[in-house]
Amino acid sequence: MSATQLAALARTPEPHTMLRRFLAFDAVGTGANGIAYLVAPGPVGRLLGIDSGLLLTLGVLLTAYAAGVGLLATRPQPQALPVRAVIELNLAWTALSFLALAVWLSPTTTGAVYIPVQALVVAGFAGLQYAALRAVQRR
Repeated sequence: MSATQLAALARTPEPHTMLRRFLAFDAVGTGANGIAYLVAPGPVGRLLGIDSGLLLTLGVLLTAYAAGVGLLATRPQPQALPVRAVIELNLAWTALSFLALAVWLSPTTTGAVYIPVQALVVAGFAGLQYAALRAVQRR
């Protein structure tokens, strides 16, 4: 992705602001999923065909992770090491989502569509964050 495309997507040419925005978008999306899993693990579990206990556990983890990513997004100049950790954790989540789908989950049709789509969204966040981090480091 070119710097121009990245700046247009972030609606700013300033690399630190781009990075902060992509981290914030990640925190909001992850937090929304985490809260949904915490508040309604039974209905969401039935919809997706995933055990409500697993969703409750994921809800706790995702909500805590989202809070950490959100905190990082509030920094005027997020440090590279924590940003790299976010990127790597997002990529791990993506890989584990596909692995879980292939190996141990037996989702409903909705779950079989939702799981890879959310994994690809998370991978997209990782890609945007990586590109923004590179833009910061080039400055």
